[in-house]
Amino acid sequence: MISFPGSIPRDGSIVARFEAQVSARPDAIALTLDGNSLTYARLNARANQLGAYLRELGVTSDSLVGIYLDRSFDLIAGVFAILKAGGAYLPLDLACPEDRLNFQLQDAGAQVVLTESHLAAHLQGYPGRIICLDVEVDRLASYASDNPPLAAGPRDLAYVIYTSGSTGLPKGVLVTQENVVRLFTSTEEMFHFGPQDVWTLFHSSAFDFSVWEIFGALLYGGRLVIVPYMVSRSATAFRELLIWERVTVLNQTPSAFRQLVQADLAAPKMETTLRYVIFGGEALEFQSLRPWFERYGDRQPRCVNMYGITETTVHVTYRPVTLADLETSGSAIGFPLPDLQVYLADENGRRVTRGEAGEMLVGGLGVARGYLNRPELTSERFIANPFTPDSASRLYRSGDLARERENGELEYLGRIDHQVKIRGFRIELSEIESALARHPSVRECAVLCRVDKGQEARLVAYVISGVEASGVEELRAHLAHTLPDYMVPAAFVFLPIFPLTINGKLDRAALPVPGSERPQLAAHYIAPGSDLEETLARLWQAALRRDAVGADDNFFDLGGDSLLLTTLHQQLQKELHREIPITDLFQFPTIRRLAEHLGRRADAPGGEDEAQARARLQRAAMSRGRRPTSNQALAP
Repeated sequence: MISFPGSIPRDGSIVARFEAQVSARPDAIALTLDGNSLTYARLNARANQLGAYLRELGVTSDSLVGIYLDRSFDLIAGVFAILKAGGAYLPLDLACPEDRLNFQLQDAGAQVVLTESHLAAHLQGYPGRIICLDVEVDRLASYASDNPPLAAGPRDLAYVIYTSGSTGLPKGVLVTQENVVRLFTSTEEMFHFGPQDVWTLFHSSAFDFSVWEIFGALLYGGRLVIVPYMVSRSATAFRELLIWERVTVLNQTPSAFRQLVQADLAAPKMETTLRYVIFGGEALEFQSLRPWFERYGDRQPRCVNMYGITETTVHVTYRPVTLADLETSGSAIGFPLPDLQVYLADENGRRVTRGEAGEMLVGGLGVARGYLNRPELTSERFIANPFTPDSASRLYRSGDLARERENGELEYLGRIDHQVKIRGFRIELSEIESALARHPSVRECAVLCRVDKGQEARLVAYVISGVEASGVEELRAHLAHTLPDYMVPAAFVFLPIFPLTINGKLDRAALPVPGSERPQLAAHYIAPGSDLEETLARLWQAALRRDAVGADDNFFDLGGDSLLLTTLHQQLQKELHREIPITDLFQFPTIRRLAEHLGRRADAPGGEDEAQARARLQRAAMSRGRRPTSNQALAP
């Protein structure tokens, strides 16, 4: 067996591996956030104290504990505390509507939720125990900070992550500690992760890419840089963070990385410390990497395409991407990880021949336990392996199509159902349709994922309804009450009748491309007035693909989302030749309000606000080779 520096033992639990790193390097930095840091010893002590409190409250093996926290040191300490208590963590996305949060907590049967006092108001419908960590500081300090006896083993649950469900309700995926640990032991020889690595926690803890980020850093003794949400929404700010923190392992969805590449092209070439850029969450189009490869080559960093599914624990395949791949077509996803198997089968469950398309059936140690409280769905999607004599072997039916190339590697071909991936989020279109159909004015509806030429994928809702006059805002608000923002369609098309196939079924291929005209909104159209408003309107029109945008139109009501806002933010700074915090675009979502705000800032004494000054300070600190602390004075 080959052993690499910093490699993790091949037996035991997540906690045992983490505590081995604590013992080996207690004073090494484990976490960094906004210039502050936390050592392995301090992180472990926090987790031990909170874990002891949770055990006192009855948390034990396979108990689910909700964790409703912003990206913070407490988020990571909370994850390890839950595992140390023997339980499994249930990550709750701050962007989720309250109805969806309450459903997940009720469905999971979570008796405890970790949060902070300013977030607790969003949990009013939750009947269980709410622990506000900012309030319980003194109580937690009274518990022992020593490592407790291990309370859970490899076969016990590590976490439950909810994904979109075809029945109109999300479904929880049961992932064990063994599922997680083998993900890293099976990829050691590919990546050689170790204590020298610096990772970013870029993704929400409710997205399984975060599992790879958190444990990839901390089970190898590396440093995890927690990326504030607003920094993750600004490609320019995130690029600066990569340089500033000397990040070596970057994990990105292709959509997010395309934004980063555009920000990078607008700045001087980085002296990058990156060793790897690892893609996941959605199909990677190799051609999109051309600008990056032309600037940095394909060796430092190495770009790796990794297809994966929540039900098979983050990653399934491994495929390095090279310059030569830019001349090929298709989305090659490579070969399965060493402890996984991928079979391609037809609709009758028979294996297809090389070159033929088939559904990907995934087997091996990454296959999750199943779905929480969904025995019928579990038996439908997690099936006995008919291709091996091992009666205990199971396969997960992915619903993804692939074919085997002549060299044996897999090429991803898309979905066989109405499930899609947008910006890394797996979405059941039928769940959106179900929520939309519950609006009293909607008679019929259909939702598609459209990828128009030269544009990012977007959700489009087609509606037969009698509320077109004010329907867009009304329907968006209706959906936002139960669905996270990434599941709310970017465009709504109102039709008098749906096109049908010769068999009388909905002809999805015949549904029209959304037009570029301004939708009918409750607010009447008011033309932009000042030069600044006209500039903003021009940029908005390009980003939103609209012929006209009114001064009082809301960016999000016009179909905007956080990804489009990132693009708009870059273009706006370039056009106005000034630094603008991306938070301004969230806070002032109409042209009139944003123009007024930008005008006030420009007229302020000195013309520079705190955000600009801090950005200047950080750049100066980077040039001196050090990180400023969060309370460092803003020098003139």
